[in-house]
Amino acid sequence: MAKIYVNGDALEVSLPLTVIELIEQAGVQQPDMVSVQVNEEFAEREEWASITLKEGDHVDFLYFMGGGAARRI
Repeated sequence: MAKIYVNGDALEVSLPLTVIELIEQAGVQQPDMVSVQVNEEFAEREEWASITLKEGDHVDFLYFMGGGAARRI
C-alpha cells in the first residue's frame, strides 16, 4: 500500500494507479465536469489514463462553478 493525498486527505492506495483509476475508485461525481491537479500541476484530460501516481503525490479534484450577475428587475 502507498499513501497519496486526495483533496488534502491521506489515502492508502495500491500502486500502480492512474488518475482515471483513482477517479473511478474515489467515486468522483460528474467526472466530465472535474479538473485534476497532480502535485499542483493541471493534468490534461487526454492524459489521465497514462498519468501514473506515485507515493506521496497530491491530487486535487476541482469543480469550477459559474456564476452570473445579479438580475435587476
